Amino acid sequence: MSKKLGTENLSASFGDGTSFAAFSLKEFINEKTMLNKKIEEAINAQINAELWSAYLYLSMAAYAHANGNPGIGHWFEVQFQEEQDHAKILFNFVIQRGGKVELKAIDAVPTQWKSILDVFENTLAHEQKVTGLINNLFALTTQENDYATQSMLKWFVDEQVEEEDNAQNIIDNLRMIKDNGYGLYMLDKELGARVYTQAAPLAGK
Repeated sequence: MSKKLGTENLSASFGDGTSFAAFSLKEFINEKTMLNKKIEEAINAQINAELWSAYLYLSMAAYAHANGNPGIGHWFEVQFQEEQDHAKILFNFVIQRGGKVELKAIDAVPTQWKSILDVFENTLAHEQKVTGLINNLFALTTQENDYATQSMLKWFVDEQVEEEDNAQNIIDNLRMIKDNGYGLYMLDKELGARVYTQAAPLAGK
């Protein structure tokens, strides 16, 4: 079998010279590396969802600070940073795959809750919704045979397990504490010690 490679055409033939593949190298590269439109639109929608999540958690941080819980406020500020990281990972991926990022308007987020417990119950419900969005996007990559995007999304799948677990653990603690002021003080202090760590895909890990 012989091969001939050039900037315009890629061809291959059997020993007798019969061609079995001939196509534009540019078309080959585009076909293999660029996002298809369905995937591109879905990732753009997820970027919007991640930025909405960031906005939501900053709103929750503001509520906690106003409620006299600076540690919890700080915890949500870290959440805000992490959601921005999630959006940037997706942003970078679209660019890397030759796609176009289209940033849409971010809808308004809630600003009031009944209590700190209510804040975290809403956090868990929101993370469960995000998990559904990620799962739907992962399923789409299977339908479209886009294994590169699927590989990238595996990090998000694992991240969502952690996000839901963290929220549930805090809810469990709050339910045990109930109206115990000292217990809430100690939990606030614990959550205030949280340290932001840049997401692994952005840190090159």
